[in-house]
Amino acid sequence: MQITATMVKELRDLSGAGMSACKNALVEAEGDIKRAQEILREKGLAAAAKKAGRVAAEGLVIAVVAPDYLKGVVVEVNSETDFVAKNEGFINFVNQVADQALSSNAQTVEALLEEKWAADPSQSVKDVLTQQISTIGENIGIRRFERYEAGPGSAIVKYVHGGGRVAVMVEMIYGESCGDACDNMCGEAGRNICMQIAAMSPQYVCKNCVDPDYVAKEKDFHTKQALAEGKPANIAEKMAEGRLNKQFKEICLMEQEYVKEDGITVAEYLKSVAKDHKCAPAVKRFVRYEKGEGIEKKEENFAEEVSKAMQG
Repeated sequence: MQITATMVKELRDLSGAGMSACKNALVEAEGDIKRAQEILREKGLAAAAKKAGRVAAEGLVIAVVAPDYLKGVVVEVNSETDFVAKNEGFINFVNQVADQALSSNAQTVEALLEEKWAADPSQSVKDVLTQQISTIGENIGIRRFERYEAGPGSAIVKYVHGGGRVAVMVEMIYGESCGDACDNMCGEAGRNICMQIAAMSPQYVCKNCVDPDYVAKEKDFHTKQALAEGKPANIAEKMAEGRLNKQFKEICLMEQEYVKEDGITVAEYLKSVAKDHKCAPAVKRFVRYEKGEGIEKKEENFAEEVSKAMQG
């Protein structure tokens, strides 16, 4: 059977695969479009399996919030290279994954991968991911996501920095009495808090939120350190408290110095907002994703790589 350009285009539109791959699949399937789709899928699975072991530490993190601000999600999708992360097709895929995760009830990446793809229910999320790997030619992975649903008097706020390098999502409590007159100020406060988190990487909302076991362990460490320095027990304990409070100023959002105004903490900034308006914005919880954090990247020796290539 003769394979026409129209047939190749139709298969390309359906699969997203390259022109050459579509033509070869149609030849193998003797012009049967459905069978050609299956052939492409089978070959895509094989290609994805070969790439699965390759480190993917680039990519994008993005945050998406529903129009009513009552639901939001932050997602990380990785690629092997920064070049691919800037590819329009990859960016569109990441945005679709975020939309999928926002409307999903899945609690894990594994469960999300098994869902029907919202844009084409004949395929699963995993099927579409496999196609992306096959088409782009790199290992791509949906690494993680976190979804928030706002409680009464709360709203979800998000911020994405550096074109997808850092993404932050915060549940801000504004209170039931917060009216339209406060909307702009509250929205600004939420964005400012998101930028603070993006810049300063806090681990907890406030010092009362810190794991008590961590506090006890750190206090014991600092006390022993002061005793080893020759300080009396009562002084060592006070020094330990001081050093612990210094740590709180680094790891606790409310204790951090507010980056947009010298000399005040984040807690004091929020109090100033409350003083000027009939609401008292507060942070209930937050999540901060940084692209590739925690992934061990393979160290490349470029000179050695070129030398090996020259030696054949």
